[in-house]
Formats: sequence, structure tokens, C-alpha cells
Amino acid sequence: MSFVLNLVKLPEVKRVTIDGKRYYQREGGVSVPYPSVTSVLSADRQKKKALMEWRKRIGEEEANRISTRASTRGTAAHLMIENYVQGIPNKEQMPMHQAMFNQLKMVADKYVNNIRCIEGQLYSDYLRCAGTVDMIAEFDGRLSVIDWKTSTKRKTRSQIYNYFKQESAYAVMFEEITGINVPRLVTIVSTEDQEPQIFIERRDDWINSFIELRDIFEEDNA
Repeated sequence: MSFVLNLVKLPEVKRVTIDGKRYYQREGGVSVPYPSVTSVLSADRQKKKALMEWRKRIGEEEANRISTRASTRGTAAHLMIENYVQGIPNKEQMPMHQAMFNQLKMVADKYVNNIRCIEGQLYSDYLRCAGTVDMIAEFDGRLSVIDWKTSTKRKTRSQIYNYFKQESAYAVMFEEITGINVPRLVTIVSTEDQEPQIFIERRDDWINSFIELRDIFEEDNA
């Protein structure tokens, strides 16, 4: 399938690491780097506690193995879907990675077009943070932040609230930079043995929750 690429030009932003956390420095912008969206989300104390309890329950070695596998799988699937929508041939992949990409491809072919941004680095003076969005494009005819995810098992909506908070921040950043409103958030989850899941949310239902975490992050890192 051929996709319409209508990419917008975004300002130059570079990544830097400060005290083990990812920050972004805008070229020609404010002198103080902004924390990444994922760094801000790490301020969620409930999630942090649950992660620590999970690692303690299954052991550090097994937790590291699972985390590395998930990261490798996610990176491979992301690269493949990014190449696919741009018409770039993909290299041969491990069978599981290929299968998960095939789920994402099926969703893209059916719903995605008029792509405005792919792996775009964004920032916001209003939110005082920055980050890299997977994609901004029309999903079923409506402009949306699109987040491609992989998972061993199917997700429930309540398990991925932080995805929605993250995506809402990207939507606000994109509008601040470009003036283009992005009201919808779309999360596509490919799983190892099921059909892909699609979650659709409204930006304005989640941005305040993200701002609350941003405030906690700033307090913790003052």
C-alpha cells in the first residue's frame, strides 16, 4: 500500500542524559533542557512501586531478561512499521518480530493515511518537557497521535493509562509547534498470539493527568 506523506518540518532537538534521565535540548531555544515524556512518566509512584514489587517477586535476572526481550521486540516492530509506511523495504526479521509487525501493518493498511510526522522530536514550553512521538497521522480519517506497541499478552484499558497520558503530551506539543490540533489518541497493541488491539481516547481527557505527573517530577528533581 502507498501512504500519503505530508510531513511537517519540526525544529531541531537533541537528546542529552542528565543524572541517568533523558532530556531534550532545543537548538536555539531555552538554555535549560526539558525532561523527556518518559522521564516524567517515571514519577508515577504507584507504577514505580508496582514495578519494584514485580522485579522483587520474579527476581532481577528474570526481570532483566523479560525487559530486554520486550525492548528488542518493540524496537524491531517500530522500525518495520516506520519503514513500511515510508516505502522502505524491511530486512528479514525473526519470526516473532515479523508476526507482530504484520499485525501493525494490517491496522495501518486499513486505517492510516495523510502522515504528518514519523518519529518526530517534539517539545513544549507550556508542558516544560519534550519527547519523540511514533506517528501523527489520520486514523480512520481523523488526525491522531498514533502509538505502536508490542506486548506478550493482551492489555486492558486500565493497564495502559500512562500510554494515554504520554500521547496526550505529544498532541499538545505538536499543536504548540505547528498550530495543528490533534484531538485523538490511538494506541495499537500487537501481541504474540492474538489479534491487534486498538484503543482510542481523547487528548483532553488525559492531559491534566500528565501535567500532574510533570509537577511531581519537577518536585522530585528540584
